Amino acid sequence: QVQLVESGGGVVQAGGSLRLSCAAAGGTFSIATMGWFRQALGKEREFVAAIRWTSRNTVYADSVKGRFTISRDNAADAVYLQMNSLKPEDTAVYYCAADRARWIHFTSPDYWGQGTQVTVSS
Repeated sequence: QVQLVESGGGVVQAGGSLRLSCAAAGGTFSIATMGWFRQALGKEREFVAAIRWTSRNTVYADSVKGRFTISRDNAADAVYLQMNSLKPEDTAVYYCAADRARWIHFTSPDYWGQGTQVTVSS
């Protein structure tokens, strides 16, 4: 069973940057893709970015392209989300997710983290 633990959330002013981390533990050899979703208050959860564990291919939501960068460190079993030029509409709880076979935005991921709050003030 894979456990995912997020860190790095916080409060930042518009235009600022934050870096989220997601550490995976337990059976990480089974992971095919990892990435991030977010959920703003009163809204549905939405896909943000994903990365394939072996090829490093990446996918981004249109709303974050050019501002966010996802990367992974296989040795550390971790995925990172560098968020630049943050906007108030980026405010949400950010969840790390992983799947054993498919891109996370094409399926209901197998594993989820508990979430970390990101707040962008205007």
